[in-house]
Amino acid sequence: MTESKPLRADARRNRAKVLEAAETVFAAKGTGAPTEEVAREAGVGVGTVFRHFPTKEALLEAVLFARLHRFVDEAETVVAQESPDAGVAFFTFLTSWIEMSSAKNAYFEALSASGVSVPTAGSVVGARLLDALGVLLCRAQDAGAVRGDVTVGELIPVIIGTAKAAEHVGTDRDLRDRVVAILFDGLRPAMSAAHRA
Repeated sequence: MTESKPLRADARRNRAKVLEAAETVFAAKGTGAPTEEVAREAGVGVGTVFRHFPTKEALLEAVLFARLHRFVDEAETVVAQESPDAGVAFFTFLTSWIEMSSAKNAYFEALSASGVSVPTAGSVVGARLLDALGVLLCRAQDAGAVRGDVTVGELIPVIIGTAKAAEHVGTDRDLRDRVVAILFDGLRPAMSAAHRA
């Protein structure tokens, strides 16, 4: 995924256009969409796509890692903003994580089906994400919006399970939102969840 030498400005722009187009195409048509469609969406020739990403798997992996890095950057922005409503900030962040995880799973499955062993996002990205989650959790607990006995270690399987549940529901947005709301109620203090009913 790393370039052997720095790219010229036009090559950097083309690479960025291809990544953006790939994300758009794969989101709309799934990870099985042909590379030619990515090239068309980016406004470049298919040779340009392969010059930057020699295989479709390399392109899928690059899109996956770009999404993960962007999500971590967004998480750190949420932490830095110090929202006046810590509960809303926490649950909005979890919802974004669940959405990102559903998309991430599609990339992992496509890469695994191709026989590519997908490395983790890396300890630095993972640590940054867990740090952001920990800060948002503490703030939401201090505000009384989340149960005081929930830990970051417990939240990770909750997020994974909720992402899987959301994937299982499919495209029915109302049902997905309801499933997420039900699972999130388990994170709220008992009194708060009762008042929401």
